[in-house]
Amino acid sequence: MKFTQSWLSDHLDTDLTLDQLDEAMTMAGLEIEDIDNPAARLAAFTVAHVKAAQPHPDADRLRVCTVDTVDGEKQIVCGAPNARAGMTAIYAPLGAYIPGLDFTLDKKPRKIRGVESFGMLASTKELDAGEDHDGIADLDGDWAVGTPAADALGLNDAVIDFEVTPNRPDWLGVYGIARDLAAAGIGTLKTGPVEPIKGEGPCPVSIELDWPDACPVFAGRVIRGVKNGPSPAWLQARLKAIGINPKNLLVDVTNYISYDRARPLHVYDLAKIGSTLHARKGAGEADRFEALDGKDYDPAENHCVIADETRCLGFGGIMGGAYSGCTEDTVDVFLESAWFDPGLTRITARETGIDSDAKYRFERGVDPESVRDGIELATQLITQYGGGTPTEMTVAGQAPARNADISFDPTRVERLLGLALSEDRIEAILISLGFTVSRGNLWRIGVPSWRRDATMAADLIEDIARIAGYDALPTTPFGRPAGERFEAPATIMQNRVRAARRAAALAGYDEAISWSFCRHDEAALFGGTGEGLKLANPISSELDVMRPSALIHLIKSVQRSADRGVEDARYFEAGPVYLSDAPDGQRTVVAGVRRIITGRDWRGAEAPDVFAIKADLETLLAAVGAPASLQITADANAWWHPGRSGVLRLGKTVIAEFGEIHPRVLKALDIDGRVLAFEATLDAVPTPKKKALKARPALDLPELNPVKRDFAFLAPTDLPAANLIRAIKGADKQLITEARLFDVYTGQGVPDGQVSLAVEAIIQPRDKTLTDKDIEQISAKVVAAAEKAGAQLRG
Repeated sequence: MKFTQSWLSDHLDTDLTLDQLDEAMTMAGLEIEDIDNPAARLAAFTVAHVKAAQPHPDADRLRVCTVDTVDGEKQIVCGAPNARAGMTAIYAPLGAYIPGLDFTLDKKPRKIRGVESFGMLASTKELDAGEDHDGIADLDGDWAVGTPAADALGLNDAVIDFEVTPNRPDWLGVYGIARDLAAAGIGTLKTGPVEPIKGEGPCPVSIELDWPDACPVFAGRVIRGVKNGPSPAWLQARLKAIGINPKNLLVDVTNYISYDRARPLHVYDLAKIGSTLHARKGAGEADRFEALDGKDYDPAENHCVIADETRCLGFGGIMGGAYSGCTEDTVDVFLESAWFDPGLTRITARETGIDSDAKYRFERGVDPESVRDGIELATQLITQYGGGTPTEMTVAGQAPARNADISFDPTRVERLLGLALSEDRIEAILISLGFTVSRGNLWRIGVPSWRRDATMAADLIEDIARIAGYDALPTTPFGRPAGERFEAPATIMQNRVRAARRAAALAGYDEAISWSFCRHDEAALFGGTGEGLKLANPISSELDVMRPSALIHLIKSVQRSADRGVEDARYFEAGPVYLSDAPDGQRTVVAGVRRIITGRDWRGAEAPDVFAIKADLETLLAAVGAPASLQITADANAWWHPGRSGVLRLGKTVIAEFGEIHPRVLKALDIDGRVLAFEATLDAVPTPKKKALKARPALDLPELNPVKRDFAFLAPTDLPAANLIRAIKGADKQLITEARLFDVYTGQGVPDGQVSLAVEAIIQPRDKTLTDKDIEQISAKVVAAAEKAGAQLRG
């Protein structure tokens, strides 16, 4: 939202400087993004008087000028054809930066064809203050030497650009900003209520609200005998300052009121519309019209349109049609001021691709009670500068009801903010913001029509903090009882996410942040979405459901990276997924994706496989505190490649899935090559029990060397090796500390349907050296456990 300092002064009586205003707005919660102060930008340039202009002795097109400047009499060589004695020009001293040319004058005099020049006479284009570049600026008026150039050029009005939060559409008008600043004590609001204009005779155009949910109130007025010429200079200057090109009186007035009062308006050429206007649903191709942007549109049934008896005239609250627009020949006009539903406005704009200033305001919520004021203000300006006779105003429907009154306990202000304010001060703040206050045990607060964001006591307390000043809030550090350890405020899940992100980054993955939405057909590839997870108002047709897996966007991201030459990209994301059977409908996961790329090396190179992604996953799970005794099964979901994927479980609870993505899924997503991935559900990791802090014992290394024994077992090909490993480790939990699969063999000597699995068991003696007999007994336990698991010792 942009406005000029003088524009604000129309509504706010304040003596603050620009810097003080900047600070005050920030403290009042109006975050300024930028201030363009042309006076500061042009501070180096001043008015000068050319006393003489003689031909250059060595150049026909140059003149040697004698100039009275703020620095005294100077000799300046000038090549402008209009340089002459007696003119008032703009002087740029040595060392000045010339913004329009983007260079800085030398600090020492420069010789031009043998004649020294002590500065420069500038054009408005060279100052980035206009388009006149045929010669140097020739100022009208009796300007004194040394007057700032910004004053002489009328460029001493700073343009303020600040961020408007989506919940405060009233800040999209300068008057709304002034109202809040006055409440903050920055000045006095001097703009009073809008005075109504008495019309002559009834309005000949009637209004029918055929879709009141979309347009509940619509006001209008006819003005006859208007001269639609250029708007006044002051209005054009203000529009230009905020980046809007003036067009004609009617267009400029509606644009001005949109920015001055956050009230969009529309003007129709009365000769081109019927006697009755309808706010109704669109009728598709039958309502096709050319809009003011030059494009044709077919309004759908869920689009609100304004139409007469014969044709569609435009989209309500978004953009009018070219047919009924005003031209220089327009004499009689119909002014429209209506209120359109924000949600339906947003849907229409998204589906049509139209982005207009009116749409920007209506989708955020225009004050529904401003329809009359908008008509009156526009009538005043149009008749003042373009003449004409207005009729009486006609109004159809009524504005939506204001928000319900809010029950408010003023003692909560100090409890929530730590800010001690008297009840009188609290009441004064609320009243200055437009609220009404009825005191009692619980105050009853009436909400103004322009504050549809205020629905609860917390909203009022936020406003009170803003107006009292964020700098007035106390800064009290969190305390803790003496002798107690300070507990980190992060939750267990927050700590898990941090640990997972750190582990994934250390494993070589780059973090990605993607949408929590996806396309419905992509979601179907990963189990689909349950009831209630389809978006009623998606931001894009490509993002119409909540994602059931974080893998969707990660897989697409590695392909996009490959398309741009980064073939070995690795991405991870920690965030929510949405499942109808999950508590509160969502779970927190961490997912990682990498492509299977074989490097080129004269020594040979191996491509990553399912065991590489499994190792990354196990490292991450260890970092988040998952138990080490997780079981591995092969029953991964359908989007994983069978035989090249697995599931990590704790009992029946699925902790994570990993492996290669199914080729069918990759083809549907248009992914080249093969992709490895993992997805761990952090909610499924059991919460560790809190343990009392104890001194860490010294590292206890075993005194006796471990004993290693190799076993070869014949097992059915469908027996998971993990089951055999788990059985061997459980054969003697005290002495067998580890079991590792080191060879898999099929072929000669191995019966069909079976596989040879070679396992190394590590036996760690505790209090004595093991004898051969002890080792044989342990080996027998290993063989028995393997047989129970379904394997036989290979002879």
